[in-house]
Amino acid sequence: MRQRNAGKVYIVGAGPGDPELITVKAMRLIQQADVILYDRLVNKELLEYRASHAILIDCGKAPGAHTMPQEQIQKTLVRYAQEGCQVVRLKGGDPLIFGRGSEEALELAEWGIPYEFVPGITSAIGAASSSGIPLTHRGLAASFACVTGSRCHGPGKDVRWDLLAHGVDTLAIYMGVSELPSIREELLRHGKAASTPVALIERGTTASQRVIVGTLADIHTLAVSMKLSNPALIIIGEVVRVREQLLRAEQHALSLIG
Repeated sequence: MRQRNAGKVYIVGAGPGDPELITVKAMRLIQQADVILYDRLVNKELLEYRASHAILIDCGKAPGAHTMPQEQIQKTLVRYAQEGCQVVRLKGGDPLIFGRGSEEALELAEWGIPYEFVPGITSAIGAASSSGIPLTHRGLAASFACVTGSRCHGPGKDVRWDLLAHGVDTLAIYMGVSELPSIREELLRHGKAASTPVALIERGTTASQRVIVGTLADIHTLAVSMKLSNPALIIIGEVVRVREQLLRAEQHALSLIG
């Protein structure tokens, strides 16, 4: 039963890292919120736009270290909404793409608390764009899939690497850095060519972005030698070659100007 003084929860995507990539609506909600629960990958610059009275709650999650368990996050959302607060649940990227936003919405719905999803630019879109890699490209890729890389040996339904190896042109793999050797092995085992281009994009869209380009044959060795760390996105497919073409074209243009 909805409380008479129930507030509302906005489950908001903060975008992939660059604070300027947040939506106008998301920024307005941050400015109006009474309470903001924010994740680890949210750019902290965005929190500077909060109202002076707003309560900030860090509920970020790093691999193997959670500031606040998911169940407690959901209880906190319910509690503040029942107190009549306007609550922003601020998540990196998009809240419905590996963001657990739907789990939180289900909890809110159980308590009769109004909520709204506010989409954000997911890291597959943001990091690929900032690296000059199109997820689709005429003649190279007509499809792409966003995949979690964290289930190679974990609980839950296994990722169907056998289908992904040949059924999709471009793979954008989230949370896959620690599982890169297993992902590589699975794709090769199911017939993906060792020469397939791969890009690793670390801290995409931010000032500290790094892009490592290789192939399925050598990408794990490159990742280790370059000390790749989270957060990072893995892009696998022929579209990675477009980045090299763009860089060459830019260098040629500069040489003509010079």
